[in-house]
Amino acid sequence: MTDDAQRFTTMYDQCRQRVWAYVVGQAGRQVADEVVSETFAIAWRRFGDMPEPALPWLLVVARNVLRDNIRAEIRRESLAAELRAWTEEDPAEQVTERLAVLKAMTSLTEEDRELLILVAWHGLTPRDAARVVGCSQATYRVRLHRARKRLVQAMRTAPAPHRPTRVRNLSEEWS
Repeated sequence: MTDDAQRFTTMYDQCRQRVWAYVVGQAGRQVADEVVSETFAIAWRRFGDMPEPALPWLLVVARNVLRDNIRAEIRRESLAAELRAWTEEDPAEQVTERLAVLKAMTSLTEEDRELLILVAWHGLTPRDAARVVGCSQATYRVRLHRARKRLVQAMRTAPAPHRPTRVRNLSEEWS
């Protein structure tokens, strides 16, 4: 066994139970084993970067893995809800609504379109989208709020045949 492997094994033996207990305290036993396994896989890949003592660093990694798992679950639930909504609605209304949104999007500036597309179509968090456009998260949220208001206004002023029935609810949904 190499020196690194022996040091990692020792660190693992000393910290695994405490990391597992932390995760159980945060999210329950159902996800603890998976999160702890991923935490120590990351620890092995980044073993050279791990500070001494290792436990605080491992807890931060476990916390981040847990948050990533929660975000992924939220995205899956959101997608499932969206798919359910699509199957419950009239397809003709969906097509009309989609066309109205796309038409309204064309009336926006390129900057507004990008702000909306990053979160709505690419599923980025405001923090990640802010990185993409090169601003702070707070600035991004303000810009996104304004872009959404302009989109709702563009949809309200669309000619009647293309105006979706849900326009009045969009500003509430996106607030």
